[in-house]
Amino acid sequence: MSAIELRDPNLVMRLARLGSFHQSRLSFMRVLTRRLASEGWRFEQTAFDVDDIGVGHAVYTAHGPDHSYSLVAFAHDLPPESRSDRVIAEAWDATFTLFDGVPTDADIARLSQNIPLQEAGRVTSRELSVSRANRSVRLWEHVVSQLAAGQQPDTDQIEAVGYLMRTTAVYGSGKLGAADREMLADRPEFQSPFQVEMLSVFLTRWFVRDLVQHMADTRAAAAGQTAAALDPGIARSLGIGNSTGLGMAPFLLNHPLLFNNWITAREEAIRLVRDIETATPAEVTLFRELVQRSQTTIAAWRSDHPAQVKKLADLRADLASITTYLDGFSFSDSHPWDRLFQWAVANLTSEGQEWLASLMLEPYGAKVDHLAARMAADTNANFRISGGMTVGAMRKQIADIYGWALDTDWKMPANKARAWYVSEEKLEPRLGERFEEPIEEYEQPLAPGRDAAALFEALTHWPDDVQIAEFLLRHPRHRHTVRRVQIVGRAPYAEIRDNTISSTILPIDMLRCKLSFFGATQFDPRSDRWVRICLYGNAPYPDELSPDNADFWIYPDVTEAST
Repeated sequence: MSAIELRDPNLVMRLARLGSFHQSRLSFMRVLTRRLASEGWRFEQTAFDVDDIGVGHAVYTAHGPDHSYSLVAFAHDLPPESRSDRVIAEAWDATFTLFDGVPTDADIARLSQNIPLQEAGRVTSRELSVSRANRSVRLWEHVVSQLAAGQQPDTDQIEAVGYLMRTTAVYGSGKLGAADREMLADRPEFQSPFQVEMLSVFLTRWFVRDLVQHMADTRAAAAGQTAAALDPGIARSLGIGNSTGLGMAPFLLNHPLLFNNWITAREEAIRLVRDIETATPAEVTLFRELVQRSQTTIAAWRSDHPAQVKKLADLRADLASITTYLDGFSFSDSHPWDRLFQWAVANLTSEGQEWLASLMLEPYGAKVDHLAARMAADTNANFRISGGMTVGAMRKQIADIYGWALDTDWKMPANKARAWYVSEEKLEPRLGERFEEPIEEYEQPLAPGRDAAALFEALTHWPDDVQIAEFLLRHPRHRHTVRRVQIVGRAPYAEIRDNTISSTILPIDMLRCKLSFFGATQFDPRSDRWVRICLYGNAPYPDELSPDNADFWIYPDVTEAST
């Protein structure tokens, strides 16, 4: 039996550590591209009907072993005053749906009347996702004008932004009337979480590349010239941007089983690699190569937010320490990855530790990639409260899981300074100041630590051998907390073990944690409540995808980066 155990949830599930997670082999984008390549998916552009001012539609179809899926994209001429990244916006530069199958002309006509309206439109179960995107205006104009003049865009400007369009929402799983997840869960390509959304974004990036080239060609033709073709290397460096705010943060609290499965898969992968007794020369060579390639990403990562500036400084200092340590490290001795991991725990910040933990997985796809299939969860399951559980067992479970919460003085204003609510005006989750705004009556149940402490106190005078059902008959307001404690008792990584309503909470930690599982890189917070990221930067386009380039594209090639 292995001597290496999974890491303690009391360590892993603290917000500061969750906010230091990095992408890995189990990130959803990489799970998708590996599958598409290994199964030999075929891609084609089946329509591109866009006029000279950039209005029209296009269709991009992915053909898999059993099903085909089509991105139906609508391009719009959006006035500058109508451009907004807010959820409540009503117009966008482009709107999209991922269609189950190959759409007919009648389907496209129906979609053209609905998808551009987003929330105001109507979709059916043939639509798997609905999304929208806006241009990065200055970079878009720069690329179009340079190509139209027969020149390539400036790479410094490309690197400073990283994308030509950014999505402001990608909705799936039944949102707006689209297909519910349970309708698709049996399809192998959608076993892992968020594969519908990741496929939509993957195809969206292809459309954006074609659209910017089309606009450059149109402008050049109007001037009697021929536009330059966008350099393939520059095109690959461009991803799809995303602006993510507080709306994503409650997801981790509202989907405890799903969150548990994500973290469990990552922790099990780390454990499996730490337990490897000997590393082969090929595995060591790949690891060292990816360490070097990672330096390119980290060196190019920029942010002006003070918290992220510090994290970046920590990560760069840790990377320098790792590089120095690896110069004298022997991979030929027993359990090299565990020794390297233990050294990191003793010598690096959580940023460096989690970066190294992700990178250690890279040579071992054969050992860890199967874990991606375990990351989904039936979030609609009705988990009944076990009423036969004794009060004593409940108290012990609360103490084990929420010890930090029992040590918190919940009467202190600083420990309950914030309150989560949904803004009626913006229709988005908000984190307000409890004692400065009239929001407490609208508070969402997103403080499980406080609730667990309240339950523990309510149980104080109840005998240990009484069943929890009897307690709940007297105190039904604690039902949701009892249920949650029982869920976390079976799913130890389901709960964030930190105060989510304190005066010092940084929601950006929740955002970064979730986005790391998507596969995002180069987080650029604009505050502690919203962040810009890039998806699929450096990835091959669908028409370039092959088993040779489907996996490690996340790490820029050192030779390409230096040219």
